[in-house]
Amino acid sequence: MATRANAPAGRIQLRRADALVIVDVQNDFVPGGSLAVSRGDEVVPVLNRYIEAFDAAGLPVFATCDWHPADHCSFKAQGGSWPSHCVAGTLGAAFVPALALPASAMIISKATERDRDAYSGFAGTEFEAKLRQIGALQLFVGGLATDYCVLNTVRDARALGFGVMLLTDAIRAVGLQQGDGARAEAEMVALGALPITLDRLSV
Repeated sequence: MATRANAPAGRIQLRRADALVIVDVQNDFVPGGSLAVSRGDEVVPVLNRYIEAFDAAGLPVFATCDWHPADHCSFKAQGGSWPSHCVAGTLGAAFVPALALPASAMIISKATERDRDAYSGFAGTEFEAKLRQIGALQLFVGGLATDYCVLNTVRDARALGFGVMLLTDAIRAVGLQQGDGARAEAEMVALGALPITLDRLSV
């Protein structure tokens, strides 16, 4: 991993221990959804290119998703911060139809318990165990939203010792406060994530 981190301008060749992690690209998080991220739909065609590259290389693709009970603690009706969103089994919780997930994609459902919230794909899930099982060492992470679920997933990935490539062309922020997205990106980089874009990938 050090070789990649020390050569920020170089091309990146996918390796056997790499995995693509797509965070929460669900209907409720794109324009028209109940908790829409501004321009959130713009990540989809870029992520599809990453998916194509990983699938062609025979490398694993993971997709995390909020999969909430109808009375989840994060909802305003239950005293939480957010409007109702991504309720399990609803259209809003489904992946955006244009997201070209391969049949082999492994789905990680999070925040499935009424009284526990989870921004990270690792929180209360088997995500770490699945990554260890397949020998993944470096995660290429993109999706929604930069300042919440992407940030927290990257925090946990780094704390668990995984390398992280942050797909800066395939993330968008909620931005409740001006600059939240930029601050989240800066924190992830400070934690050791390497920001990259699709044109860095050797395919």
